[in-house]
Amino acid sequence: MVGGLYRHVRNPMYVAVVATIAGQALLLARPVLLTYAAIAGLVMWAFARWYEEPELAGRFGAEYERYRRAVPGWWPRARPWRGPS
Repeated sequence: MVGGLYRHVRNPMYVAVVATIAGQALLLARPVLLTYAAIAGLVMWAFARWYEEPELAGRFGAEYERYRRAVPGWWPRARPWRGPS
């Protein structure tokens, strides 16, 4: 069962961290924080791609693959995913 923010994006916590750092960069006018956001986002992307996704695919198989194809990993979809019809 998939609920909450996970119906819009597969990695909502990672997206929120990067958005928070980028927001601080804009609010404080500190370009170095944009670099930090980019590096943090890259590290989180690599962890999700090379550890979390294979682990979830192994654990949940075809169900996770359907979810992965339907819900974007990093750019939230406007309408929530409702699962298999």
